[in-house]
Amino acid sequence: MNVAQIIPLADTWGMHGDDVGAGWMALMMILMVLFWGAVIFGIVWLVRGTVAGRRPSSGAPESALQILERRFAEGAISQEDYEARRRVLTNGRS
Repeated sequence: MNVAQIIPLADTWGMHGDDVGAGWMALMMILMVLFWGAVIFGIVWLVRGTVAGRRPSSGAPESALQILERRFAEGAISQEDYEARRRVLTNGRS
Protein backbone atom coordinates (compact mmCIF):
# COMPACT_ATOMS: atom_id res chain seq x y z
CA MET A 1 0.00 0.00 0.00
CA ASN A 2 1.19 3.49 -0.67
CA VAL A 3 0.32 6.80 0.99
CA ALA A 4 -2.32 7.64 -1.62
CA GLN A 5 -4.27 4.54 -0.59
CA ILE A 6 -3.83 5.00 3.19
CA ILE A 7 -5.09 8.61 3.49
CA PRO A 8 -8.60 7.92 2.10
CA LEU A 9 -8.79 4.82 4.29
CA ALA A 10 -7.97 6.88 7.40
CA ASP A 11 -10.65 9.40 6.43
CA THR A 12 -13.29 6.67 6.38
CA TRP A 13 -12.65 5.94 10.06
CA GLY A 14 -14.26 9.26 10.95
CA MET A 15 -11.17 10.70 12.60
CA HIS A 16 -10.67 13.70 10.32
CA GLY A 17 -12.73 16.80 9.78
CA ASP A 18 -15.67 17.60 12.05
CA ASP A 19 -16.56 13.96 12.78
CA VAL A 20 -15.12 13.86 16.30
CA GLY A 21 -17.17 15.86 18.79
CA ALA A 22 -16.02 17.63 21.93
CA GLY A 23 -17.50 14.87 24.11
CA TRP A 24 -15.26 12.23 22.60
CA MET A 25 -12.23 14.50 22.89
CA ALA A 26 -12.96 15.17 26.58
CA LEU A 27 -13.41 11.45 27.22
CA MET A 28 -10.15 10.62 25.47
CA MET A 29 -8.28 13.29 27.46
CA ILE A 30 -9.67 11.90 30.74
CA LEU A 31 -8.71 8.38 29.72
CA MET A 32 -5.23 9.56 28.77
CA VAL A 33 -4.73 11.23 32.17
CA LEU A 34 -5.99 8.07 33.94
CA PHE A 35 -3.70 5.86 31.85
CA TRP A 36 -0.56 7.91 32.54
CA GLY A 37 -1.52 8.27 36.18
CA ALA A 38 -1.77 4.47 36.43
CA VAL A 39 1.60 4.07 34.71
CA ILE A 40 3.28 6.55 37.07
CA PHE A 41 1.58 4.99 40.12
CA GLY A 42 2.78 1.55 39.02
CA ILE A 43 6.36 2.71 38.61
CA VAL A 44 6.36 4.43 42.03
CA TRP A 45 4.79 1.36 43.62
CA LEU A 46 7.44 -0.94 42.15
CA VAL A 47 10.32 1.34 43.12
CA ARG A 48 9.07 1.77 46.67
CA GLY A 49 8.56 -1.98 46.98
CA THR A 50 12.10 -2.79 45.92
CA VAL A 51 13.66 -0.05 48.06
CA ALA A 52 11.61 -1.06 51.12
CA GLY A 53 12.81 -4.65 50.68
CA ARG A 54 16.42 -3.52 51.09
CA ARG A 55 15.91 -1.76 54.42
CA PRO A 56 17.25 -3.75 57.38
CA SER A 57 14.18 -3.20 59.55
CA SER A 58 11.02 -1.60 58.27
CA GLY A 59 9.05 -2.34 61.47
CA ALA A 60 9.10 -0.69 64.86
CA PRO A 61 12.32 0.98 66.03
CA GLU A 62 14.68 -1.05 68.19
CA SER A 63 14.47 -0.72 71.95
CA ALA A 64 17.51 0.22 74.00
CA LEU A 65 18.03 -3.39 75.09
CA GLN A 66 17.82 -4.65 71.52
CA ILE A 67 20.42 -2.09 70.42
CA LEU A 68 22.66 -3.11 73.32
CA GLU A 69 22.30 -6.80 72.48
CA ARG A 70 22.99 -6.15 68.80
CA ARG A 71 26.12 -4.11 69.59
CA PHE A 72 27.36 -6.87 71.92
CA ALA A 73 26.70 -9.53 69.27
CA GLU A 74 28.58 -7.46 66.69
CA GLY A 75 31.54 -7.16 69.07
CA ALA A 76 31.31 -3.39 69.35
CA ILE A 77 31.34 -3.53 73.17
CA SER A 78 33.01 -5.87 75.66
CA GLN A 79 31.21 -8.25 77.98
CA GLU A 80 31.88 -6.00 80.98
CA ASP A 81 30.40 -2.98 79.16
CA TYR A 82 27.43 -5.08 78.09
CA GLU A 83 26.70 -6.29 81.61
CA ALA A 84 27.12 -2.83 83.15
CA ARG A 85 24.89 -1.14 80.59
CA ARG A 86 22.31 -3.91 80.81
CA ARG A 87 22.14 -3.43 84.59
CA VAL A 88 21.59 0.29 84.09
CA LEU A 89 18.86 -0.29 81.53
CA THR A 90 17.03 -3.00 83.51
CA ASN A 91 17.47 -1.60 87.06
CA GLY A 92 17.56 2.09 86.22
CA ARG A 93 20.72 2.85 88.22
CA SER A 94 24.44 2.63 87.67
